Amino acid sequence: MNHPAIPQRHSGRGAAWPAGRASQQPAPARKTQILAAAMAIALLGASAAGHAQSAAPAESSMVRLIRSLIQSGALNKDAGEALLAQAQTEAMAAQQAQRLAAAPAAGGLRPEPGDVRVPYISETVRDEIRDEVKGQVMAQAKAEGWAAPNETPEWTKRIHVEGDIRVRNESRFFSGGNSDIAIDWAAINQGSGFDVNPNTNLSLPPLLNTRQNRPNILRARARVGILADISDSTHAGVRLATGNDDSPVSTNQTLGGGLAKKNVWLDQGWLSYKPAEWVNITGGRFGNPFVSSDLLFSNDLNFDGLAAQFEKALPQRDVTLFGTLGLVPLEYSSDSFPSRSQNKMGSEKKWLLGAQAGAEWKVNSDNRLRGAVAYYDFRNVSGRLSQPCALYAGADGCSTDWSRPAFMQKGNTLMLLRNIALNPLDPAGTPQPQFVGLASKFQLLDLNMRWETKVAGRYGLRLDANYVRNLAYDENGMFTRANGGIVNNFGGSGGTTRADFKSGGNAYMFQATLGKPSPSARGDWNVLAGYKRIEPDAMPDAYNDPTFHLGGTNARGYYVSGSYAIDKNTWVTGRWTSTKEVFGPPLAIDILQVEINTRF
Repeated sequence: MNHPAIPQRHSGRGAAWPAGRASQQPAPARKTQILAAAMAIALLGASAAGHAQSAAPAESSMVRLIRSLIQSGALNKDAGEALLAQAQTEAMAAQQAQRLAAAPAAGGLRPEPGDVRVPYISETVRDEIRDEVKGQVMAQAKAEGWAAPNETPEWTKRIHVEGDIRVRNESRFFSGGNSDIAIDWAAINQGSGFDVNPNTNLSLPPLLNTRQNRPNILRARARVGILADISDSTHAGVRLATGNDDSPVSTNQTLGGGLAKKNVWLDQGWLSYKPAEWVNITGGRFGNPFVSSDLLFSNDLNFDGLAAQFEKALPQRDVTLFGTLGLVPLEYSSDSFPSRSQNKMGSEKKWLLGAQAGAEWKVNSDNRLRGAVAYYDFRNVSGRLSQPCALYAGADGCSTDWSRPAFMQKGNTLMLLRNIALNPLDPAGTPQPQFVGLASKFQLLDLNMRWETKVAGRYGLRLDANYVRNLAYDENGMFTRANGGIVNNFGGSGGTTRADFKSGGNAYMFQATLGKPSPSARGDWNVLAGYKRIEPDAMPDAYNDPTFHLGGTNARGYYVSGSYAIDKNTWVTGRWTSTKEVFGPPLAIDILQVEINTRF
């Protein structure tokens, strides 16, 4: 979910009777007794003076009733003693009033035997007595948790549960004219390297499938999160998700596998604090804090680190200003490298530093505009050529092995990382296992625009545009950094010289959505169409949409989809994506996805 994501909410205990009572009563009986006692106290206090010749019998009845309630546990001791003192005081006042009334007034009549004097107590006074007693009794009942039998404990009101489930059928169609030599560089980096010496290794490197269709792959995604409102300013969240592996851009789980149980991963775990109404600071692992599209960041991508989000509304102008600062650790080098050496390597860190500013303008009831500009600086992510390393003599890796990407899809220009020393006794027979790293640096300017309007007076229309430029793209810098060790992104002629090299640093996307972008009520629908073009080194290929061209860069093509809600928060979607390479050997991929989604 944009703010992102992936945002992104009950047990109770009845009151128990005191231990050790000769007879314990259930909670409903106790409630009945309390309410009856409250009404009895109110009525008795209101009419005590009017039903007796003197105050003593009324006072005695009142005191006995309250003491009985305290002893039975129906009244809290403190509250009962307060009521007892009040009853005694009022009884004494009533007794004094009766004595004065019994004395013959000047010029008045002397009471005769058998006469009954009935003092008048106004309705207002009776109401006040009743309300006071009822308030004290109900306060005790609420404190003990049985005043409202259907009420849940307070802490449960601050916990929220949300989640979603998706079941998808996916088919992948590859052109028969595709190149059949597409190296799986990610597999090389995840292993022990690929030996590039043809004298010691005659096998091919791991290759991607580029020609064999893969129809009807059933996949599922399930996510569940718990959100906690610690206070008005502090919030926290934890979310679990499925996934084939620890890929940062997908939580899809391919079904099958002999019906084996599926993996569950920590997808989010964050804490946020609002020091002021206009700023929110989040730390941990959280949804995408930036306004962006899946051209750059996959919808399933979550961020590690710290983010500060700012928002200020200008009501008089119908404008909202917003901004985000992000400090995201991408990778830390191993603390114990080289593992078999007493001399350890210094710490190396890869970072993403992001800053964004934007505004949203409500033009009128039918039109809304949003624009944002962002700068993303990927620090220390490009590859480095190592110092000479004598692997043949037992060296535990090379000095820049840490610079290979922890995760990659495909498309970026790559370079060999290891400067492997040859065995002087057998130079031609020295194995040369290599890793690859990113040849380019990445400092991205990201421009994002959205216009929401209505057509035909009722249908929502959303237009999105996104442009990304890698300000650090430098072809000369890449070849200098690699010292001639560039290994991909050459033209389709088969040559591997500088003249055959093809790359670029620009990417853009246009998308139009008609209908409701996020179906929720039964009958909601939308259709959308879009086009993307991503040159090889416009951005790191690790973090964008894994469906378009099966992820990464060096891709161009269109996509169309439609969704319809068949029930509340339940909708079906069909999506067709057709892509080709921008530069290099031919690689055309079409993808059909049909899915059903629900959220709760």
